[in-house]
Amino acid sequence: MSWKIIEKYRRILAAETGAVPKNWGGKLTVCLVYPNRYRVAMGNLGFQTVYALLNACPDVVCERAFLPDPEELAEYRKSRTPLLSLESQRPLADFDLIAFSVSFESDYLHIPTIFALAGIPPLAAGRSASAPLVMAGGAALFLNPEPVADFMDLICIGEGEPILPPLLDVLKKGGERGEILAEAASVPGIYVPSLYEAVYDGARTVAFRSLDNAPAKVQRVWERELDRRPTTSVILSPDVEFSDMFLIELSRGCPRGCRFCAAGFIYLPYRQRGIETVKAEVERGLGERGRIGLVGAAISDYRGIGELCRHILQFGGKVSVSSLRVDALDGEMIEMLKESGHKTVALAPEGGSQRLRDLIKKDLSEEQILAACDRLIAKGILNLKLYFIIGLPTETEADLEELIALVQRIRERVIEAARKERRLGEVVLSVNPFVPKPFTPFQWCGMEAVKSLERKGKLLQQATGRLSNVRLLMESPKDTCLQALLSRGDRRLSAFLVKSGELGSWRKGARAMGLDADLLVCRDIPLDELLPWDFIEGGDRERLVREYHKAFGER
Repeated sequence: MSWKIIEKYRRILAAETGAVPKNWGGKLTVCLVYPNRYRVAMGNLGFQTVYALLNACPDVVCERAFLPDPEELAEYRKSRTPLLSLESQRPLADFDLIAFSVSFESDYLHIPTIFALAGIPPLAAGRSASAPLVMAGGAALFLNPEPVADFMDLICIGEGEPILPPLLDVLKKGGERGEILAEAASVPGIYVPSLYEAVYDGARTVAFRSLDNAPAKVQRVWERELDRRPTTSVILSPDVEFSDMFLIELSRGCPRGCRFCAAGFIYLPYRQRGIETVKAEVERGLGERGRIGLVGAAISDYRGIGELCRHILQFGGKVSVSSLRVDALDGEMIEMLKESGHKTVALAPEGGSQRLRDLIKKDLSEEQILAACDRLIAKGILNLKLYFIIGLPTETEADLEELIALVQRIRERVIEAARKERRLGEVVLSVNPFVPKPFTPFQWCGMEAVKSLERKGKLLQQATGRLSNVRLLMESPKDTCLQALLSRGDRRLSAFLVKSGELGSWRKGARAMGLDADLLVCRDIPLDELLPWDFIEGGDRERLVREYHKAFGER
């Protein structure tokens, strides 16, 4: 046992507000694992919500574990200490259930590392009857759980509030492992991978069959009444992302339906929390932090957003939002952001040209984008962050040229205002390659080849490098290729993930397994081909096909 690790955990617990370790006596024990570092995990509102839901059950104990920091990882290996939970410093193998919360596909890479540190075989088929059950949930699993299906006994397809109570009833009964899994498979939203068989032919899934009376389709479930339980920060710590704010969820999903965006489809129907409920949480949150972080995919579309922001300011707080819709940005909202100390505001045109914005159903004109920038600049906000996607289906260099021209026009406005006010202003471009996501109209579209994306990135770098007051941030196309591979892959990727963990690099893992990632992610999939995630019931396939045809002007 490493006392360095124990002391670090004690320091973390001492600095936290809201974590209450529980006695284990006779209770179902759950270790909630976020496959990333503590700083990232505890800034995730979904992770905190599940932690609170589990600990709200009197006969359940939920503790936490995380991917160790690099120096801590070295200490684990040097001392041969098994991966420990934060609250009681117990090995993960001591728990009844290990539950992974996974928001992003790239974190799949860390799951084999966590198994290795815990001394638990990564594949469910290789574990003994006495090993903990292993479960996973989170947004990445809503989309496509297949790349990690062979690791898991249970997978949650949907939101935690309606899934956890009936599932916990099954788990608390106990019994033989096979009996528990068979009964759990009847719980809406629970997928038991061992009760399904996939058949492949090259890159294609040609059959997906349920076994032993398991449901043919797994239903995605969602919480119908968000106001039943507020979703807010549960644990506050000075050592995490967003440490200076109290997070409050306003809504789930997005009513816009942009054709590339998963959030607009997997969280349907779009739901909002009542404003009086949120106001009460604001007042409680301001007792903990001076800044309120509003969380949701469509903050600007929340009914009463202006009233809510005024309420926060009237109670002496400040407002924080990640980004805002260009066509929902009015003078009052900008003024409240300015009062809250925002020096930078993020906008998301996404498509660089009008043709591409129409293709992805963004419903924004260049005039609207420029008008929003003008309103921000007029209020003295001279730092603008603009989100763009490159590599969208049918994109040409003409579309990139239009993107550059739009940036130049925005830059001119910023520079002119900055000169008048004798201040500096900056335009930051955050450029991300397009990744096809399950349950979107573009799920059948291939990602653009890495070399082509790198060439486009260089073109943008050359064009913007000549412009003062403009800075380009671009996600690596190679890293995006991994995200696309895990986003649309099947359960055969489990061996690749294990090998990547052993070698410390996904690229080395791909080479060792003879995996041609470019070939798999760049392939356009025929509309009539069976998709790895087609066993999930909850996507309106007819709507997706209809939107696909509308995007490309087809019947």
